[in-house]
Amino acid sequence: MGIMLSFQEVTKIYPGAEHIKAVDSLSFNLKEGEICTLVGPSGCGKTTAMKMVNRLIPITSGKILIDDQNINRMDTIELRRSIGYVIQNIGLFPNMTIGENIATIPKLKGWDHDRITEKTESLLELINLPPGEFMDRYPKELSGGQQQRIGVARAMAVDPPIMLMDEPFGAIDPINREHLQDEFLKIQEKVKKTIVFVTHDIDEAIKMGDKICLLKDGKLVQFASPEELLTQPVNEFVKDFVGGDRTLKRLNLLKVKAAMSPAPPVVMKDESPEKAKSMLGELKADHLFVVDNENRLMGYVDKEALSKKADEVGDVTRSTDAFLPASSSLKDGLSEIFTHDLGYIIVVDEDKKVLGILTEDGIKEILRK
Repeated sequence: MGIMLSFQEVTKIYPGAEHIKAVDSLSFNLKEGEICTLVGPSGCGKTTAMKMVNRLIPITSGKILIDDQNINRMDTIELRRSIGYVIQNIGLFPNMTIGENIATIPKLKGWDHDRITEKTESLLELINLPPGEFMDRYPKELSGGQQQRIGVARAMAVDPPIMLMDEPFGAIDPINREHLQDEFLKIQEKVKKTIVFVTHDIDEAIKMGDKICLLKDGKLVQFASPEELLTQPVNEFVKDFVGGDRTLKRLNLLKVKAAMSPAPPVVMKDESPEKAKSMLGELKADHLFVVDNENRLMGYVDKEALSKKADEVGDVTRSTDAFLPASSSLKDGLSEIFTHDLGYIIVVDEDKKVLGILTEDGIKEILRK
C-alpha cells in the first residue's frame, strides 16, 4: 500500500502577541486504508491538524500531501468535495430526507439521478439501514445513533480517498457509542478508507486506530501502532496519558482467535451417550460441546446429562450461550468468561461453527508474549 496522506513539517501559528504554535513541525505518513487517531490533552492541536487537511484552517508552513499532491496547489472547493467529513453533531439537514442528505455532494458534483439513487441505496445497505425503510425519512425520525450512521454514509457518498472524523461518536451514550464503533470498524473492513480520526478518549483511539498520533502542545510525542504505544511508550507523558492499565487496554486490541485453544472437546449430536461418557473420562473434561454434522454448536453435555436414558447425545444436550465469535476482542472474551463463571468460553465463527475454546490461562499466555 502506498502513502495516501503525508504531513511534512506542518506548522500552524496563530498571529498575536505570543504567536502561538497550535501545531509545531508535525510529520507523519499514513498508508492507504489506515485509520490514524489524533489524540492528546485539550489544546494539543489535534483538531487543528485535522482541519488543515481540507484547508478549513490554512497551513502556516510545511506541506500536506494527498496521494503525492500538495493540497495548497489544489482547488479548495474540489479538495473539500473530495474529502469525506464527519462531525460530532452530525450536521444533517433537517429539511431534507435521508436520501437527499446522502446525495448532497454527488449532486454538487453533477451526478445523474440514477447514479445518485444507486449509490445512496448501496450506502444505506452498507450501514444496515434498509433503503426502502429509511430513504424517505427525515433526520428527526431517527435515533442519534442512526443519524450518526447517516453522517458516515454521506461522507462516503462520492467514494473519497480520505475521510476526516471529528469526535464522531462523542455525543452518543456509552452503550450506543461502543456499538457504533464496532459497526464502523466492520464498514471500514469493506471500504478501506484512509481516515484521520480526532478523539479525546485514549480508549477510543486505541480501539479505532491503526496508527495513533499522540500530541502535546502542538508537538508530536509518539506516532505508533496501538500495540507499540501500549508496550513501548517513549516517555513518562505517554505512560501517564495512556494510563496504568496498559495491559488491560491491550485486551481491546487482541482478538479471541489469537488466544484460543484450537482443540475443544466436541462430540457429534448423533454419537451414543456411552461413547460421550468415555470421551469425558479420556479427556478429563467436565463438559463436551455438542455439534451437528456441520460442526455448528448445539450445546453441551456433562456427566449428569449423560446419565439420562437416551439413544443419542443430541437427545440430552443442554443449551448454552457461553460462546462468542473469534473476531471478538479479548476484553469481550474475558468479560464472557467471568459472566458465565465456567473458566472458559466457546469460540465460534459467523456460522456458529466451533473453532476452539478460550480460557483465562490462554489470555494470560498471550499477554505474557
